[in-house]
Amino acid sequence: MLALRPNCECCDRDLAADSPDARICTFECTFCADCAETRLGGACPNCGGNFAPRPIRPAALLAKYPAATERVTKPHAARAA
Repeated sequence: MLALRPNCECCDRDLAADSPDARICTFECTFCADCAETRLGGACPNCGGNFAPRPIRPAALLAKYPAATERVTKPHAARAA
């Protein structure tokens, strides 16, 4: 089950469980759309994989399966163009 991390790993922007701006890679590294597309050039700086929109867990299931609360941040440099 996806952890639904609460923030962008790069800029620490809040990403609610239902945020359409959350992007993940296959290892669930989580970034906001702006960092994923602009700063990171569409490639995960941790694994090199691509990003996809993070699925939105139905609100009715969030009580039973809540989103993660631990924030993850790492310094990520912008990719060279």
